[in-house]
Amino acid sequence: MASIKVRPLADDLAFGARITGVTLDTVKEEAVRKQINDIFTTRGMIVFEDMEPSNRMQVALSEVFGPLQDHALKGVPRADGNRTPGMVDFKYLDIFEVNGEPLCGFIPWHFDACYTKELNRGGVLRPIIISREGGLTGFADGIQIYNAISRDLRDKFETLNIIYHSYLMFTKMRFGKPASYRAIRTQDTVDLLYEQTKDSVRAIHPAIWRRPSGEKVLHVSPWQAAGIEGHEDSEGDALLEALIQEMYAKMTPYYHAWQPTDMAIWDNWRFVHSVTGHRPDYPRQMQRTTITGDYGLGRFESGGDVRPPVGLDV
Repeated sequence: MASIKVRPLADDLAFGARITGVTLDTVKEEAVRKQINDIFTTRGMIVFEDMEPSNRMQVALSEVFGPLQDHALKGVPRADGNRTPGMVDFKYLDIFEVNGEPLCGFIPWHFDACYTKELNRGGVLRPIIISREGGLTGFADGIQIYNAISRDLRDKFETLNIIYHSYLMFTKMRFGKPASYRAIRTQDTVDLLYEQTKDSVRAIHPAIWRRPSGEKVLHVSPWQAAGIEGHEDSEGDALLEALIQEMYAKMTPYYHAWQPTDMAIWDNWRFVHSVTGHRPDYPRQMQRTTITGDYGLGRFESGGDVRPPVGLDV
């Protein structure tokens, strides 16, 4: 039987792991697959190191966690000539000013597909082009955040739901927005995105949920949040902003600096993630597969599946 090597993501973090020894041969072994899945369930995210940097390896690794699914938004550029379901390609060309600095690829904290009622299990991400500077991917654990925020905020949000809308991205972001945040250069597809998504149905997810293993998770996506269900007023908006600022202050994130042979997966039901952005003169390209799944707690505002989100994601 093949063996893999497992070590903590970082000595000071209660989440995450690093794994080496996964190959196209070892990934087929049931004992290895079970070990990887058990680590994913308990640690929440894994950085796989020294991987074969290929589409076939990314797909083989992804299928350890479940079947692939297509991206929720149909306008996202597909990778691999659209031969592999769910494999998408992210090139970062839009430039935004973030706190006075021009950046490509800046993405605020969020969980994927918050604007749909079904949350995928997670994604496997790998670098195609690594920026010479910046371009770190941040991961923050909702279990750690729940335990770190004030008891008063925890109590207030225990039974509250958050509304999400795919229209509220980029400079239309409402909550947790950087103090200085404006578009410098965007592609035509960004305007198309806003036009296509403005009338789409909104999705609703609980701010806090309990895992089958018993831990509570604070699971709030600042990016694309529209407000608190039943409390879309100035008081509710102030409460949600206070929670998000508390999240920012109390989270202990991990920022990953990519290597060419890295791949990473994170639990989309537990984690939020972000990208720091990079200098506009340094290219960056990432490729992702999405794992089928749903935690069963989301719904559309209308109660149906009409007018699903369309357009682009990042």
